Amino acid sequence: MAEHAIDIGGRRYRFDSLGALMAAASPRRSGDELAGIAATSAEERVAAQMALAELPLTTFLEEPLIPYEEDEVTRLILDRHDRAAFAPVASLSVGEFRNWLLSEQADGESLKALAPGLTPEMVAAVSKLMRVQDLVLAARKCRVVTRFRSTIGLPERLSTRLQPNHPTDDASGIAASILDGLLYASGDAVIGINPATDNTATVVTLLKMLDEIIARYEIPTQSCVLAHVTTAIEAIERGAPTDLIFQSIAGTEAANRGFGIDLALLREGREAALSLNRGGLDSNGLGNNVMYFETGQGSALSANAHHGIDQQTLEARAYAVAREFEPLLVNTVVGFIGPEYLFDGKQIIRAGLEDHFCGKLLGVPMGCDICYTNHAEADQDDMDMLLTLLGAAGCNYIMGIPGSDDIMLNYQTTSFHDALYLRQVLGLRPAPEFEAWLESSGIYHHDRGIAFEHELPPRFRGVLARMPTEALGKGTT
Repeated sequence: MAEHAIDIGGRRYRFDSLGALMAAASPRRSGDELAGIAATSAEERVAAQMALAELPLTTFLEEPLIPYEEDEVTRLILDRHDRAAFAPVASLSVGEFRNWLLSEQADGESLKALAPGLTPEMVAAVSKLMRVQDLVLAARKCRVVTRFRSTIGLPERLSTRLQPNHPTDDASGIAASILDGLLYASGDAVIGINPATDNTATVVTLLKMLDEIIARYEIPTQSCVLAHVTTAIEAIERGAPTDLIFQSIAGTEAANRGFGIDLALLREGREAALSLNRGGLDSNGLGNNVMYFETGQGSALSANAHHGIDQQTLEARAYAVAREFEPLLVNTVVGFIGPEYLFDGKQIIRAGLEDHFCGKLLGVPMGCDICYTNHAEADQDDMDMLLTLLGAAGCNYIMGIPGSDDIMLNYQTTSFHDALYLRQVLGLRPAPEFEAWLESSGIYHHDRGIAFEHELPPRFRGVLARMPTEALGKGTT
């Protein structure tokens, strides 16, 4: 491992390896402190950032943070690296790359072309040198558009995942939350349920219920039950109407092994979903982006699978895993793991903006679960700040949950109303196909807002009455 050093004011700062330099340059994180790899002082952090700024981008191709022979994520990153795409910035240092990203030369088309030439370590490094406004401005230039039955990520659009979780997977409770979300114009990214138990029979029942609702009311969206990929494959084998395959992923082979997955299993899951062709043109859909991934800073550390690398860099490596499978949706569940990894609102806000920036720069369709646990030093005001900043940064989608409070997962996130706030303040709109459905159903109009806050249109009163009785009337267990 090569040593990295810098002289500042007559003092020499030494970093034993590239990984140590990256960790010391990271903005303060409780997780890095827990791992014993964080800078020991603000002075050391600044010195590390100055040394990192002088580092050539090519260093990250020459010095893998985790050895090639030991980690399949490292092999994926280096084997997929596109040197031709990298060429426009290959001569730059990390600091020069930051300046280029903020220049007018770096526009949407050039950043899209550059994405295959960037490694997660490069984008993590440059993010460590950036202020909040830098992260917002650079990410806003990146547009990553994906399609299934709706188009996600277009300019001036903000989509939402309708998250109707229930602590016992009760179908009537789930259906009520779905109806609530649809009435507030939520659900164009996905209607996605976290099942209380990873039970194949329950997953199949929930998938059938979601499919019936979407089909009966011709809603241009997609469904997902966020079970393990192996459960989803089994559900497909049982004939379940599966739109998207979900999986939590991380940035090291060992952390992914802790999730019970590897790259080969993710490929198997993707092929199983593609075989159904539920989003393709033959199915009156728009595209075949069939994967949904969730990530979060600290996941590798919590699994003792971090290899001494800082949590933000490992989070960026998870996006290389995601990119490999052309997902419809990826989101960081930014404050979910807890204050051991992101201590307070300040750290959560910074982490959310970093994650979104790094994912978008790598060509990943990034959303964010803007959230915190009840024992973190954070509150809804912090989430409002992150929500607004991510809206300005061009985030693809956020979560929509009744009252911001997930009663199954027991954490605080964003509500249906939060998405309406952001759309109104920043002039954002739902996915175009979903927006047309909302308007034709009499639920919502961009210029007039939510219809039922004034008077529910007669046409939609009939839709309320026709909600599937079997979905409303019984549970799934």
